[in-house]
Amino acid sequence: MTLTLTMIFFVFGLIIGSFLNVLIYRLNTRKSLGGRSACMSCQKTLCWYELIPLFSFFALKGRCSGCKTKISVQYPIVEFITGFIFGLLFFKFKNIFFSDTITFSLLFGYYAVLFSILITILVYDVKHKIIPDVLSLVFGVLSFVGMFFISGYEIYPHIPYILDLLSGFIISLPFAALWFFSRGTWMGLGDAKLMLGIGFFLGLGKALSAMVIAFWSGAILGLLLVIFSKKIGIKSEIPFAPFLVIGTFIAFFFDVFIFKVF
Repeated sequence: MTLTLTMIFFVFGLIIGSFLNVLIYRLNTRKSLGGRSACMSCQKTLCWYELIPLFSFFALKGRCSGCKTKISVQYPIVEFITGFIFGLLFFKFKNIFFSDTITFSLLFGYYAVLFSILITILVYDVKHKIIPDVLSLVFGVLSFVGMFFISGYEIYPHIPYILDLLSGFIISLPFAALWFFSRGTWMGLGDAKLMLGIGFFLGLGKALSAMVIAFWSGAILGLLLVIFSKKIGIKSEIPFAPFLVIGTFIAFFFDVFIFKVF
């Protein structure tokens, strides 16, 4: 039963991931989020069977059925990641699903929206090396409001602890300082804005863990790029937001506390 339900939520995530791809592609352009999807090369309007999340990409062998242009692997990757996250969310709250459907629906819906925003930020920053302010703002506001209603696996109105209310500001301050003193050469201001929301979302302890995971993983990848750049001439600017998002995923789903904060 649990496996079947996990797969149902995974498929639901695939569908949402398909929408996130549209959002990533059309954000900060003059294109609306509505309208029929079309090939970006030949503008051929896509049929329904070409829009089935994940499966259509492989059925079409990664190419447009009209002009045979390669389809970006971003599409199946985003769809799979979103499906995977939605499946994990169900699995994390599965006990509540069987005991209190309303609470589960509210928790799942809230976290599904927040993680959908984080996935969009991750991919958009990889593609464009910038974090859209509107996404950071929405994520930050939702995370802050959530502190007044969500506590662990429960939903009820309450006043958060002072440390929780300050967690976003505390965790984002070092990033803002790096941006200010380096004049944007070491760290972008967008990372500080993102960490503001992550601090509210995770709380200070988990947010510190997410930050450490982000720096560790970023340092490892940076070292690998340095090694391979000398061998085969790879040169690439590394956006930091994806590491922050990955750190947030790990800290949230695995309850990582590298530092114990009282």
